[in-house]
Amino acid sequence: MRNMRKDFLWGGATAANQCEGGWKEGNRGMAIVDMIPWGENRFPVMRGEMDYKTLPEDSYYPGREAIDMYGHYKEDIALFAEMGFKCYRFSFSWSRIFPSGEEETPNEEGLKFYGDFIDELLKYGIEPVVTICHFDIPLALVEKYGSWKSRKVIDCYVKYCDAIFNRFKDKVTYWITFNEINMLLHLPFMGAGIQFAEGEDPRLVKYQAAHNELVASAMATRLGHQINPDFKFGCMLAAGNFYPYSCNPEDVWESLGRDRENYFFIDVQARGEYPAYAKKLFEREGITLETGPDDHKILKENTVDFISFSYYSSRCASTSEEVIAKSTSGNVMKSIRNPHLEVSEWGWQIDPLGLRITLNTLYDRYEKPLFIVENGLGAVDQVEEDGSISDDYRIQYLEAHIKEMMKAVDEDGVDLLGYTPWGCIDLVSASTGEMKKRYGFIYVDKDNQGKGTLKRSRKKSFEWYKNVIATNGRILK
Repeated sequence: MRNMRKDFLWGGATAANQCEGGWKEGNRGMAIVDMIPWGENRFPVMRGEMDYKTLPEDSYYPGREAIDMYGHYKEDIALFAEMGFKCYRFSFSWSRIFPSGEEETPNEEGLKFYGDFIDELLKYGIEPVVTICHFDIPLALVEKYGSWKSRKVIDCYVKYCDAIFNRFKDKVTYWITFNEINMLLHLPFMGAGIQFAEGEDPRLVKYQAAHNELVASAMATRLGHQINPDFKFGCMLAAGNFYPYSCNPEDVWESLGRDRENYFFIDVQARGEYPAYAKKLFEREGITLETGPDDHKILKENTVDFISFSYYSSRCASTSEEVIAKSTSGNVMKSIRNPHLEVSEWGWQIDPLGLRITLNTLYDRYEKPLFIVENGLGAVDQVEEDGSISDDYRIQYLEAHIKEMMKAVDEDGVDLLGYTPWGCIDLVSASTGEMKKRYGFIYVDKDNQGKGTLKRSRKKSFEWYKNVIATNGRILK
């Protein structure tokens, strides 16, 4: 197998809402993550079905402190540099820069924090890859406007983008407008701060919010290219093909429809217009979107430069009720159990070849450079008496996926910019709020109840990934 491109961006990925913490530091405003609890109420809140204002007083909110990267970022970045990271994907906390989302001028303390953070990355030659909005919005915009239900939030987002683009125009090249934009269909509050009022049509609300985010993404892309033509903008999809459970044509048709539900967002961001199948869906469902006079022109003229995506597992689709009853979990979206695949401790189906299939599907569909910005295994790690952590299962998972990734590049001709495994340092799980569901090469001493020293330590996979990067993927053992 030939080498990967010499400038291939090996690195790691995290998000502010899951690792940054410092929720009361630096004049940061409240964000939606601050109101998502751990425990039995987590999913009702994330789905927008339970009002966070009604939560019990003793609720624990793991995202508020997370792993306190706010206070440990220099130590953490030094560890990333020790592994040899070429890039690091992370997100800004919107409310750290505009605490309420509507200030006339940005919060200088927030801009300085991210400036210092980026400078620390650049000191080690690590390319920043910034997600502008990763399951994040100032809570004040949720309470005042209903979050992305309102077009007024588009203006707030563009103002936020204007501030960060101008501040970091000479230091950041890669920007991702929204993380897993399709997740708002599945977890509306976590994904986009959406709650449902009595009498509202949830389907209409979600697609209206999606339209507003899509317009905001295009406007940010236009603005960014004006400020610095060298900026590269990406959309971001929670990816993974739906396989037909059988060769029954009905199963094949069902899988096509499930895939389209996810591609809908990226079709707009990459091609610049709503696909025919989406227009027909709106027509059938009686969904009429509130649009601005220039929306379609803005979408058409400001498509993204690259397609980034997360990949954890493939899924299956069927029309058989008996088959549908055999479901498993997988990055929030439940899936029919594929009898050919093993599953993780959390029921996520492990399908390395599915990554190659996804890469080829996306590249065939969009013919734009791709970027794998999330991939990893959530697992319980055992700390031995000597402090060591032998996470061979994580190494095996990543090795198998990297092999398929390299085949997609080398044998299939996919144009791939980089690979950033998710949770390169242990962090709070977005779906379950747990700490014991660990992804990192770096262990963080903290448990599900928030107890621990926050001490960082290297796992066995740390040295393994260091060697993968050093050899540009030639040595995976």
